[in-house]
Amino acid sequence: MTFSSPLLSLPGAVAAGAPDAGVAAHYGDPLREQRSLARGDAVVDLSHRGVVTVSGPDRLSWLNTLSSQLLLNLAPGESTETLLLTVQGRIEYSPKVIDDGATTWLLTESWEAGPLAQWLERMKFMLRVEVADVTGEWATIGSVKPVESLGSHLTWVDAWPHVRTGGYSYSVVPEGSHPGAERPWYEYLVPRADLPATLHGLRLAGMMAAEALRIAAWRPRLGIETDERTIPHELDLLRTAVHLAKGCYKGQETVARVHNLGHPPRRLVFLQLDGSQHTLPARGSAVVVGGRTVGTLTSVGQHYEMGAVGLAVIKRSVDPDAALEVVDGEERYAAAQELIVATDAGQVVGRPTGLLKGGRA
Repeated sequence: MTFSSPLLSLPGAVAAGAPDAGVAAHYGDPLREQRSLARGDAVVDLSHRGVVTVSGPDRLSWLNTLSSQLLLNLAPGESTETLLLTVQGRIEYSPKVIDDGATTWLLTESWEAGPLAQWLERMKFMLRVEVADVTGEWATIGSVKPVESLGSHLTWVDAWPHVRTGGYSYSVVPEGSHPGAERPWYEYLVPRADLPATLHGLRLAGMMAAEALRIAAWRPRLGIETDERTIPHELDLLRTAVHLAKGCYKGQETVARVHNLGHPPRRLVFLQLDGSQHTLPARGSAVVVGGRTVGTLTSVGQHYEMGAVGLAVIKRSVDPDAALEVVDGEERYAAAQELIVATDAGQVVGRPTGLLKGGRA
């Protein structure tokens, strides 16, 4: 059944398309909504997203054996994110994680929840855990600043761009200067039936606003910046979603080998697009250098200060000073690239210290 948020019935609401179908793209004025969201004066309806719960006394130790992040000592109310990888180290699932002391809540993209719950169910064996897809009962609301009226709800707090304990940054930008520091992010879990009442009186922003701020923060979105080949290193996700010193998990060998001895084959870049055409290229458009396709535009938006911006995944070997073009059919958009993942990321064994930063031990 196709989902449709009750907030789409509000005056001025314009429905978003894929991958955010079911909620509002905007409520009549996308750039004003974006300014309000950036100031912390508005919230975003994320009720199309999925929610999976894992309960039982073995939940954290069990999830810890499956995932890239250290979850054993996750305290009630503490937020993190993790990756569930294939044997080849490719990203399969990417839940945001928060535990309330009795239940671990996994916040996912809309298309992840059902398959993730089924995958976890198959991995239970004889452990004391119960897995449930509770998307039908719970919804998510997003904001840039804490919202006082939502303070009683379980809240996931994004660690991006800070390097978590056991993590590692592949950026050449110091943590304090990272653009993600200007965009904190909070996601509140509310009973789905209470969504209209919970948001009554709060200013709303649509997904166009939320996505533009995410792009400007260099924050990869799983399922958008990823494809069937993506490994965490390509998106700088060792920063927040991988603990390099935890025990064994599926895909760990690839994570360790690329980090210590190799280089990721692709890298995430921020693009400042030529906005003179007054249009935006479509997601999935080719990124081209000298007539040769070197990557894909994964996200694009209109930022209220910077204009047309995007994220792209391109080949690691592309010259960081090269002039790029984004090609969408007959339209061509000049694009200046800004490094998110360094061209020499990885191969830390024997590397002089200083350029790329590890997390705390």
